[in-house]
Amino acid sequence: MHERCSRSEIERPGCALRRRTAAQRLGTGFAAVVLLACLGCQQPFHVDSTTHVDASGDVQTQLAPTPRLWPVEPSILPHRGSDPCACSIAVVDVDGLLLNSDATGLGSWGENPVSLFRERLDAIEANGRVRAVVLRINTPGGSVTATDIMWRDLLAFKQRTGMPVVACLMDVAAGGGYYLATAADTVIAHPTTVTGGIGCILNVYNLQDMMAQFNIIGAPIKSGKNIDLGSPIKSLDDDKRKLLQTMADEFQQRFRTIVTKYRPAVDANLETTFDGRVFTAEQARKLHLIDDIGYLDDATKLACSQAGIDRANLLFFHREEDPALSQYAITPNVALQKGLLPLSVPGLDRSKLPSFLYLWQMEPTAESALGR
Repeated sequence: MHERCSRSEIERPGCALRRRTAAQRLGTGFAAVVLLACLGCQQPFHVDSTTHVDASGDVQTQLAPTPRLWPVEPSILPHRGSDPCACSIAVVDVDGLLLNSDATGLGSWGENPVSLFRERLDAIEANGRVRAVVLRINTPGGSVTATDIMWRDLLAFKQRTGMPVVACLMDVAAGGGYYLATAADTVIAHPTTVTGGIGCILNVYNLQDMMAQFNIIGAPIKSGKNIDLGSPIKSLDDDKRKLLQTMADEFQQRFRTIVTKYRPAVDANLETTFDGRVFTAEQARKLHLIDDIGYLDDATKLACSQAGIDRANLLFFHREEDPALSQYAITPNVALQKGLLPLSVPGLDRSKLPSFLYLWQMEPTAESALGR
C-alpha cells in the first residue's frame, strides 16, 4: 500500500521533507524519461506511462511498449459530410514492414500488421452497412508467412461476404505487398507507384572477420551438422548455401504460382517478370500485373460500381486513440524510437527480421526496415 500523508501530518517537518524529496524524485524521473525518449526519437510521440511514489518514497515509473488499445471501431472522416441513408465503403490501410510481431520501443505506437488486418476484416464483416473494401497498400513487403496469412485471410473474407475488394497501390507495393494485392478483385496503382518484386530473399552474413578483431570466437555445441544453418559466426559453404537456395527457390515459386493463378493475363513464361525486379505503374500495366492506373478516389468509385451502389460513405476502422482524419490516414506498424545508440550492423540485426522475406530490400539492416 502506498504511504500517504494526512492533512495534520503535512505540518510535521519530517513529512514535509519527505514530500519535497518525493516531488524532487518525481521530477527527476520524469526528466529522465523525456531525455531517454528524445535521444533516439525520429518524431514526436505519445508516451504511455504510470508514475507513483512507493512506501519508501521512491518514484516508480512504468512505460508500456505500446499504448493501451481498444478494439477498432467504424468511423467516418470528420471534415466530410456523410449520408445517413447511404451504404459504406471500408478503407483498410496496409503500411510498413509486414511481420507477425509488434513493433516495440520507447513510445512506440506500432501494431502487429497481421493481427490488425484480421481484426479489421472481422469488424467489416460484422458491420451491416459496408458493401465493398478498398485495400490501400503501401509496403515493400515482409515475411513469407506473414504476407501469406494476410493474403489467405483476404481470400476467405471475400468468400464469406461476397464483397468486392479493390487494391489501391500507393508509393510502394512490392514483394509481400504485391502478393497481398493479388487477392483483390481489381488492382489500381498510382501513376508513380513502384510494384512487383516477385522474389524471395534471406539475409545471411559472415561476421567471422569482424568478430576476430575483438577476439570473439564462436564455439557452439550442437547436435546435427546443419542446425546452425545460416549462422553469421562462420562462412557458408557450398552445400549449406545450396540448402538455403533450394528453400528460397521454393518460396519464390509459390509467389510465382499465386501471381499466374490470380492474374491469369500475366505471361507465365516471361522470366523477367519473376526475377524480383520492380516496375513502374505503366510497366506493371503492360505486364498485366495491375488493371489500371489511378488514384484513391478512382479506387473508391470503382468499389462503389462493383458493389452496385451510386454513392457511399468512406468508413475507417481505427482505434479510439488512432483516429482517421483523412482518407490517407494510416496506422503505423513501426517503432517510433529506433534506439538510444543509432548503430545498425546488418549481421547483428539479422535476428530482428524473420528468415525468408517477400521483400523489395535495397537496405539489408533491420533498423532501416523497421524504422524507415
